[in-house]
Amino acid sequence: MIADTIAQVSLEKLRQDLFHLCRDPFSFRTVSYTAPWHVKNSLDETDDFLLERLRSLGTSPRVISNRVRPYRCNEKKNIHRWYSFPYTTDPSYEARSIEVTLMGNELPGEIIQLIAHKDSQSWINSAGAQDNATGTVVNLELIRLLASVPQRRTIRFLFCNEEHFPWHSMAMAQEAKNRGDDIIAVLNSDSFCGKSDADQDAGRKTLWSVYSTPEGKPLAELVVSLVAKYQIPIEAFVGASGGISDDEGSYINAGFRCAVVNQGSFPYMDSQYHLRGDIPERVDLENLRASAQVVLATVLELDEQGRL
Repeated sequence: MIADTIAQVSLEKLRQDLFHLCRDPFSFRTVSYTAPWHVKNSLDETDDFLLERLRSLGTSPRVISNRVRPYRCNEKKNIHRWYSFPYTTDPSYEARSIEVTLMGNELPGEIIQLIAHKDSQSWINSAGAQDNATGTVVNLELIRLLASVPQRRTIRFLFCNEEHFPWHSMAMAQEAKNRGDDIIAVLNSDSFCGKSDADQDAGRKTLWSVYSTPEGKPLAELVVSLVAKYQIPIEAFVGASGGISDDEGSYINAGFRCAVVNQGSFPYMDSQYHLRGDIPERVDLENLRASAQVVLATVLELDEQGRL
């Protein structure tokens, strides 16, 4: 069953969605940019596209509004980290998170949480292809494949905003804590296929599952073990982070400690990280499909097995 499902991951659909978000019709996904003659900023237009797609898949997405400010740009910092916190006097904008819930039919109270931030960098005009259109299109593809397949447990997807301040995942994680949600695993998809130029040139397909708490280690090990089990054509590794960060960190800080981020390299080695060169033409699409298969296999295994 799992092997049959992961075989249905479509490289062509991933490619189409990736180029839709990063090249045509969209270039950026931020409140900081509005295309000439357009009324809505590019992040709002992205959200409209995602909502239309999600509804066409038969889901009922929930929209959560938050106020954000674009990061400022500080060119005196490391080139990959030019972002700087906005001033409280800077303009704020309404931005939306999008949540899709696929209810389980046997154990709906147990939740597998998936995350991908959908915005691109707000301090520089970058397509943000690796970071993080790749995670966005993978989670879209997973919803396409899972929306019509019964699951035992609930699978929840969050498309949030991380390249603006504050991060939306913090509010969503706190909301889940306040509700008393039983989230058995958190899988953050961020920057698939981002790897060193040497690995890119050599055609290596890589995935790292990175944990930052002891409770996350078994989940990272599960992710990596499924590559061999389902003969997915990718090299997968477990990484131990030195600290709690990124969107899965918002959930860890809220008490959901079985969490990992799945990404292309560790430490992150993409030479165009947070730069204008992070374009869709650089994304290794076969690597992207294999990464999607690994995450999908993990979700389906967790749905069968339950908490680790």
